[in-house]
Amino acid sequence: MDQNVPRSGTFVFRPEVRGEPVGASHAGGGRVPEQTEESLDASEASAAAPRSQLLSSVRNAARVLRAFTHADQELGVSELSRRLGLGKSTTHRLVATLEAERLLEQDPQTGKYRLGLALYELGTTVTEHVDLHQAALPVLTTLRHQTGEMVHVAVLDGLEAVYVERLESTYLLPVFRRVGHRLPAHWTSSGKVLLAALPRPELERRLRGIALDARTTHTITDHQALVKELEVVARQGWASNIEEGELGVSSVGAPLRGADGSVIAAVTVVGSSERINTTTMLRYRSAVLEAAAVISRRLGYRGRLHR
Repeated sequence: MDQNVPRSGTFVFRPEVRGEPVGASHAGGGRVPEQTEESLDASEASAAAPRSQLLSSVRNAARVLRAFTHADQELGVSELSRRLGLGKSTTHRLVATLEAERLLEQDPQTGKYRLGLALYELGTTVTEHVDLHQAALPVLTTLRHQTGEMVHVAVLDGLEAVYVERLESTYLLPVFRRVGHRLPAHWTSSGKVLLAALPRPELERRLRGIALDARTTHTITDHQALVKELEVVARQGWASNIEEGELGVSSVGAPLRGADGSVIAAVTVVGSSERINTTTMLRYRSAVLEAAAVISRRLGYRGRLHR
């Protein structure tokens, strides 16, 4: 274990955040020969196997969207047809479909199209993940250094915790080894934090008719017991997991809040139950809560935080 990691008392959290981690026109200007779905499919037949399974209609829709730039924020069907080398009827069907899905919108005065609000919503979702990575990584590095343990960041998908960031410790643990891994949320401290942040009606909707599988003899499998546990988590602002997802492994997690105050993820310290247990939980909890506060501030949250 790192010599700087205290064996008793509390962790001193000093985040090391010195810096932030981190359709073209035809060259001749004329009309490009029209590419129909049939001609595209034929040309792709000799390509590599993964490429041959691409849908030409989806590719053409993507080409339509990429044709819009800062310089060309509005384009008509004729101009899109010319730039992309597609027939007007094909182009019209594409833009009509994209408009129906709110990916494009039409100006009723000019008849031209521009990018729709659905793309903005999708872009905001991507930005949140990028911002989370940039805000969390330097703090996770410090948290791992302070505790000597594995650290994770997870988001909620349905009733599963999806791990989007992780840093290894020097200790070998019988847990997953890759980003993107999923675990039932009720098995984990990060999952409990995320479930506890759901509005009660939404939590009940997700749990309705779902059996809570047991991973160990310590796993909560009763709906009422889980809801009671989540109410405690919501009040205290952190969650623990003592061998509920894996025998010999324990963890403590806290919520990460975005600028609007909503819980968007959870940060967790995971280690052997010999090191993280009811006796030492206070030290690890303090370190995790401090890290969660720093990350939340970096995400723009300015409200009250549990410490």
